[in-house]
Amino acid sequence: MAEPVAADEARRARVLDEFREAGALLEGHFVLSSGRHSPVYLQCARVLMDPRRAARLVAMLVPALRGLDVAMTVAPALGGVVFGYELARQLDLLALFVERVEGRFTLRRGFEIPPGTRVLVAEDVVTTGLSTRECIAAVREAGGEVVAATCLVDRSGGRAEVGVPLIPLLRLDLPTYAPDEVPPELAAIPPRKPGSRGLRAR
Repeated sequence: MAEPVAADEARRARVLDEFREAGALLEGHFVLSSGRHSPVYLQCARVLMDPRRAARLVAMLVPALRGLDVAMTVAPALGGVVFGYELARQLDLLALFVERVEGRFTLRRGFEIPPGTRVLVAEDVVTTGLSTRECIAAVREAGGEVVAATCLVDRSGGRAEVGVPLIPLLRLDLPTYAPDEVPPELAAIPPRKPGSRGLRAR
């Protein structure tokens, strides 16, 4: 049993090293897309801006996904688009994404999901799981069947519920706080909002 644990720890260290080297593992005081506060922020856009680094990270995740019988990835814009595309490239799938129109995810740009198509939903970071659930709902409304969801980082420690199996490259248990529960040591640091979607839950 020691070997799988060692392998998991080695992969965890490699993933965190990639984030650190990209300047994407940030410490301070951050307001997340959910509106919750945290001393840690994972800026996946910085990790994925280097195609070679994106390819390395996705390659570490692909073995856990190869057994899925799926025909396409569908990612929520904006954060999941690059990740979903690279995942589809390595798994030889089609890559679609959904966008918000009047607050709801929908397919645009001529994208269609044939009825019954088996889909893998791809998100960059999962915190509460809300945007993943919304993406899943959009896929189902379009006629697709969501088999599973995947992400680079599940920062909920496995607590986020998305309604289908969630397969992360890295699972972390990072603290988050409601605005009225921020501890004094964190409140003393001016907050930053590095996310791309305002105060929307992820």
